[in-house]
Amino acid sequence: MKKLDKLIIKSFIGPFVVIFFITVFVLIMQFFWLWIDDFVGKGVDTTTIFKFLLYLSATLIPLALPLSVLLSSLMTFGNLGETFELVAIKSSGISLLRFMRPLFFVAVIISIGAFCFQIMSYRLRI
Repeated sequence: MKKLDKLIIKSFIGPFVVIFFITVFVLIMQFFWLWIDDFVGKGVDTTTIFKFLLYLSATLIPLALPLSVLLSSLMTFGNLGETFELVAIKSSGISLLRFMRPLFFVAVIISIGAFCFQIMSYRLRI
């Protein structure tokens, strides 16, 4: 792995984690906002609500992953372009596809992990 690959992956991981948790939170709040009238006034304790949110987040993770990959990759290349690192990379003769390759492999690994996570969640339902 070259230094350029490490630079791009390091600049991708930070925004990915933050955006992932933000998108999961937004999706949970969207679902919770729709069904809040069913929870209020039923005498449900907070541990039951937190268990429900935990199970709900397990179903919303496959929805949040593509959004977080897209937004964090846009942020990564935007930050690289803002600090003129993309210009330096292009002027050194490295093609666009070459310095996008590490994020492609990270996205493939994330998609395989999401697929395995989805299969495990379906097996646990049965």
